[in-house]
Amino acid sequence: MRETLEETRYRFKPTALQGIYRFKPDPAADKTYIRFLFRGEVGEHLEGPLDSGIIAAEWLSYEQVIACRAQHRSPMVLQCIDDFLSGAGYPLDVISQEFA
Repeated sequence: MRETLEETRYRFKPTALQGIYRFKPDPAADKTYIRFLFRGEVGEHLEGPLDSGIIAAEWLSYEQVIACRAQHRSPMVLQCIDDFLSGAGYPLDVISQEFA
C-alpha cells in the first residue's frame, strides 16, 4: 500500500496475492529481481510528490502496454498483466501476518 502511494499517489487496498515472480536478467551476474503482484482496489488520488525517479503515473490500455513493450524493465511486466487478466490469485492469508 505504501509503495503504491509513494509511486502513484493513489491509495491501494490489496485483496489478493496474484503471484510472486523472479527474474534474473543475466544468468552470469549475481542479481535477481523478485516481484510480488497484488490484486486490489484503487482508491482516491492524493496530491503530493512522487518518489524520486518517478515521472508520472499513467493508466494504459493493454494494447498500449504491448506497444511499449521495448521500454519495459523486464518481461515480468507483461507476464504480471497477463496473469492479472487470467483472474487467478491467492488469498492474502498465504502471506504470514505475524510480522506485518
